[in-house]
Amino acid sequence: MITSRIRRPLIWGAILVLLVLLCSLLTYRLSYRNGVESLRENGNRQLELHARGVESEIERYSWLPRVLGLHRPTLQLLQEDLPARRTLVDHVAPLRREVNEYLEGMSSRSGTLALYVLDVSGQVLAASNWRRIDSYVGEDLSTRPYFVEAMNGGQGQFYGLDSLSGEPGYYLSSPLRLGDRIIGVAVVKVRLTQMEQGWRKANSNVLVSDENGVIILATNPAWHLRAMRPITMERRQQLALSLQYHWELLPELSLAERGEVAPGLEQWGVADVRNPLRVYRYLVQSRTLNDTRWTLTLLSPLGEVRAAALTHALLAAALAAFVTLLIIAMNERRKALATKLAAREALEAANSELERRITERTADLKSSNDRLRAEIQEREQAEQSLLRTQNELIQAGKLAVIGQMSTGIAHELNQPLAALRTLSGNTIKFLQRGQQDIAAANLATIGELVERMGKITASLRSFARRSEHAGGRARLVAAVDAALFLLHPRLSREPVAVVQHVDEVALAIDQTRLEQILVNLLANALDALQGQEGARIVLAGHSQDGCYRLTVSDNGSGLPEHVLKHLFEPFFTTKPAERGLGLGLTLSASLASAAGGALTAGASALGGAEFILTLPLCPEEDATHA
Repeated sequence: MITSRIRRPLIWGAILVLLVLLCSLLTYRLSYRNGVESLRENGNRQLELHARGVESEIERYSWLPRVLGLHRPTLQLLQEDLPARRTLVDHVAPLRREVNEYLEGMSSRSGTLALYVLDVSGQVLAASNWRRIDSYVGEDLSTRPYFVEAMNGGQGQFYGLDSLSGEPGYYLSSPLRLGDRIIGVAVVKVRLTQMEQGWRKANSNVLVSDENGVIILATNPAWHLRAMRPITMERRQQLALSLQYHWELLPELSLAERGEVAPGLEQWGVADVRNPLRVYRYLVQSRTLNDTRWTLTLLSPLGEVRAAALTHALLAAALAAFVTLLIIAMNERRKALATKLAAREALEAANSELERRITERTADLKSSNDRLRAEIQEREQAEQSLLRTQNELIQAGKLAVIGQMSTGIAHELNQPLAALRTLSGNTIKFLQRGQQDIAAANLATIGELVERMGKITASLRSFARRSEHAGGRARLVAAVDAALFLLHPRLSREPVAVVQHVDEVALAIDQTRLEQILVNLLANALDALQGQEGARIVLAGHSQDGCYRLTVSDNGSGLPEHVLKHLFEPFFTTKPAERGLGLGLTLSASLASAAGGALTAGASALGGAEFILTLPLCPEEDATHA
């Protein structure tokens, strides 16, 4: 009996100890797994950030080789006879010096290591470092991969050590053409090691390896020019002959361990330099850099994750022990509690309190829902009122434009009306005289005049038609023709040349709204060109990213900076009050925005103002222009 009393507490104690240890172990595994996952997600963000930084740094210099194709002296030097180019003291020496100085200045301003030009044989004709002892001028670089790739018509990219000085650099090359013929190659050499300083300041352990698996950039300088994977002896011989890495031996990166921290997640173990028995473990994440054959690798330390998991495990063990002791204490106390009646009464009181709270919460929730529904209804009504007001404002804008054109339209109609009066009177006299042929000719002319007047009134009626919806389908060429037809009276009176370079495309906007925008833009251009000699309006457009960009530019006096700031504000105008209300551009911008587009303004290459109307293409047009 005594043995049983002793054995039972021991068994329960052992079970409780095992439960505490099991809870601690499970907590450690769960915390470590979550920590690794969090580290992976944070690493992905850092990896993307560093990758974009490297790509941006490379892209910053990619334009330099292509710019040399626009430098006339460089092209002239490449066109000289081969013997003359390779003579240092000859009639092309001044030209060579001019190109050298140009390359020197451009390299200094852009912060590159070197900028040089090679002929088709691979000889350097001019270089930015032409004043230095180790200048590239005269060097034969025909075997360098970036030269071969550029001569094949491509854009060369190459990282290597300088064959003369052993200085590392990144080379970008581009062919220089005369017509369809390649006459030379432009090369820029840039330094990328400044990014390593940024990585160190950010406490990021980053490395970049090239297509051979050789580390070319690293936060840890000791890892430079080490191979991340084994390189065969045959490949080592090829690299040695190419002098890509000068005379470096390219030893393989030494790791204490290499494995997986989780399925699909690589782990490296790096030994401490001062204490080889101490190993630092890292989560390894890699990403290929765009437009290169390089790989960027990020090493995230796992030590903090392990320490946090161990802390959580100890806390879990302490909590489990506390809960266990608490349960035991509560169990002992429960045996000494009051009777079942007291417990039942306490339960009933709790239920009553719960029902009361539920009732209060339900009433509050119902009141909140009623207020929300009322607010939604009020906002819907306000939105409908705003939409009606906007449509009325658009219609008023159309009528305002028609009113401004009324004088020209009246003049356009008065001429055929006067002709009709004269022709009808003459026709009666010709019929009385029996001259049927002349009378028939007059009647045909009368028909043509009536048809012309009908086109004018039909165009006005179509333009003034009320359109309630921003969406639809509009033909751009038809809208341009309709706008020019409406403005014909002004165009016939004023010496303005209108040049069109627009495509036959369908835009996702109502036809009438598109015509209203174009009439406003063209009318503003005509106002700006009054009294201008050689007045000119150019309409040009092109498709881009599922939209069509239409530019309306003129060679007027342009738009001052203080006018541009307020150009699209309601009732803002630089015209006299009798010639405008300041709503045309505001309405045009609103119509473009409602159709999912935009209207912007700026300075034109012609010297005047430029308005850019961007509207989405209809789906079938988008597929056609893709």
